[in-house]
Amino acid sequence: MFTAPMAARRRETGWNTVFIIAGAGVVSAFQVGKAPMALGAIQVDLGISLVLVSWLISAFAIVGAIAGAPVGLAADRIGAKRMIVGGLVVQAVGAGLGAASPGVELLLISRVVEGLGFMGVLIAGPAMIFGSVPAKIHNRAISVWATVMPVGMTTVMFAAPLLTLLEWRGFWSLNAAILFAYAVFFVVMVSARKAVIEDGGSISGQLRQALSAPGPWVLAVMFAAFSAAFFVVFGFLPSLLTQRFGLSSELASTISGVAIAASGLGNLAAGFLLASGRKPLHVLGTGFVLMALFGCGVLAADLFLTAVTVLAVLFAFVAGLIPVVIMDSVPRLAPRAELVGATLGLAMQGNNIGMLVGPVVGGALAASFGWTSVAIALAIVSITVILLANRAFRQGSR
Repeated sequence: MFTAPMAARRRETGWNTVFIIAGAGVVSAFQVGKAPMALGAIQVDLGISLVLVSWLISAFAIVGAIAGAPVGLAADRIGAKRMIVGGLVVQAVGAGLGAASPGVELLLISRVVEGLGFMGVLIAGPAMIFGSVPAKIHNRAISVWATVMPVGMTTVMFAAPLLTLLEWRGFWSLNAAILFAYAVFFVVMVSARKAVIEDGGSISGQLRQALSAPGPWVLAVMFAAFSAAFFVVFGFLPSLLTQRFGLSSELASTISGVAIAASGLGNLAAGFLLASGRKPLHVLGTGFVLMALFGCGVLAADLFLTAVTVLAVLFAFVAGLIPVVIMDSVPRLAPRAELVGATLGLAMQGNNIGMLVGPVVGGALAASFGWTSVAIALAIVSITVILLANRAFRQGSR
């Protein structure tokens, strides 16, 4: 007699949990977006070169490129909730440390601290969703989680007036307060979950098992290719718009922010496609093919501003299909169920490596051979990844 109401309550609880977990990802993504928009102010305030201040972005990503798999194993062992709360607090400490930095040295250290906490949240979030919500909404729940980066980065970009009002140190302090407040909110609102690992052996042994299996590496390569392509386009899009069309830096950043927001819609679309029975490989392949096509239009084609803007939005939308498929595939391609966290961590390492390498390689190619060469490289990488994914998904299904 009470079956239907109880099921409805479970569904409601599941979605409430998903959105609260996603909120932790959004406030963490603020920390990714705040540095690029504040680089100019920090450079003037501390009197440092553009090359040195640019390391504020790279320092954040280096931690994830090195420590993703160990952080994933830690999430498995201590529990996803503790990892998320700890990650939020660590980011808050890092932001507060940055706000009080007298020079660039301590500010760079603070960004490393923020990056460590950020990785904890980004790895434990999907793991907690997998273990907390009903299996039938996993696809859509992961698609909601995948929106945290575009939502967080777009929100912080549109908060530029606050940066002007508070100056960069005040903006860092505001972020520290938001992170700490959300950590407290998370503790109160989300019930505790037991750690996945009860008797899984040593951390070094589990890490060797994860690294020796093909599935985690395939996910890492796919995430690296996606991230490299995404940040090649959006890392240089504001500069391209300014150089080609004479736009102001503010307008170019606004156009880029709107386009990035479209990737959140792509995340949601991927979740509904997977939930409706579409094959992950088809969704992934479509994303990579169209991303290469639209990316060529943005980078290489000599088009009008309106056309470039539309292509950038379309690029972001189809790019949003890819991370959802990758994260949704983690349980299937993990060597064992207790290594899901390590597998997700290795995938996130690939994401951060792509974030580091993509813009560097893209910039070098563009400087030597022009933007057409970057578009060609993007197409080659997309085809290669589709072939790799085809083999991996077929093996995973068996």
